[in-house]
Amino acid sequence: MRRSYWFIVLMVSVAASGLRGSEPSWSELAEPVVEDGWVRPPAGEVATKPVWGLADGLRIGLAPLPGPRGLLRVYAPYVGQPSWRTINFIAIEPIIVGRTGRSFSELELSSLALGTGKVMWSVDRPDDWSPRKPVHPARGVIGEENGVKTLTVYIGVEKFRNGAAVFLRLTFRADRPHEAQIATFAQPTSVPMAYCVATATMGNYARLRRLHLADGMVTAQELYANATFAPNGFTPHARFGLERLVRGPNGAAILAATTDERDPAAVLQTPASRGWQYFGRPATQYWRCDHPHPKLMAQVNARQKYWASENPIPGGTSFENLELIAPFESGQTWTFGVTTDPPDTLQNPSGEMKRLR
Repeated sequence: MRRSYWFIVLMVSVAASGLRGSEPSWSELAEPVVEDGWVRPPAGEVATKPVWGLADGLRIGLAPLPGPRGLLRVYAPYVGQPSWRTINFIAIEPIIVGRTGRSFSELELSSLALGTGKVMWSVDRPDDWSPRKPVHPARGVIGEENGVKTLTVYIGVEKFRNGAAVFLRLTFRADRPHEAQIATFAQPTSVPMAYCVATATMGNYARLRRLHLADGMVTAQELYANATFAPNGFTPHARFGLERLVRGPNGAAILAATTDERDPAAVLQTPASRGWQYFGRPATQYWRCDHPHPKLMAQVNARQKYWASENPIPGGTSFENLELIAPFESGQTWTFGVTTDPPDTLQNPSGEMKRLR
């Protein structure tokens, strides 16, 4: 991810001690329950781990689960990840009209709690955005869409310094167990947004080095062979227009990334970077936009060393942030997925197959 995982975990742990007071730590929270194939918080007012998803599939969680506050946690236990190990994080980064700089959901100071990271909470309906305790999560609503069972929950996000006020709708589909839909909306008090970016921030963990585009594969080594790394260790964004992206049969735009390692879990980290040890099988991580805006772009950046350290990433430069970005529209929906299938077997929502080059 763009910032030091362990450094921020330490900061958030200190901040959380002031935030939670007498509330239990994450390890003391009640476990989610499995009901009809879904994972979600149990009924009642018990303090619970805020996580939703599929029993045999992808799940999304919030702080105080391990990791920085202000990020969605992505869990993919079906690829062999240990319990509560995040395969990636997703940050929310709004850009307001008239400006070019982003706000960062995990870096901004909170006005609701001590320390960095915007507070996120959950509700079952988007009609009351008063902040709530994250450890008393909504259960999510089980429904049906065109004959497919779904689980939907809304995520409130603390207002950003630039005036953007965002809420999210997470939707899980029983027929697509390895992905989650993330729709972005403006709260009534928000200033106008030009963009509301949902970005996967921790590609270095899986050492993602291959982008699969419509005109062929691009590697991080090729893309950044002569790149200048900023003082913070990042390359500038590389951008790919809609014409460069793989399109599904129904017009969906797809950006997939993979590692170039046959067995990334076999690559041992040094003691100084042991927190970045990968677990499980290699996986394809991807974004899909089913109804892409004509100005949609894909963006990536990369690092050679883990953040806030001089520890080289094994195997060299890898992508860190992976995102699709388009002018903001209320209800704009992005799908993030993690699958052990190769990228040439990604499906679009109709279930048809589209072979990626």
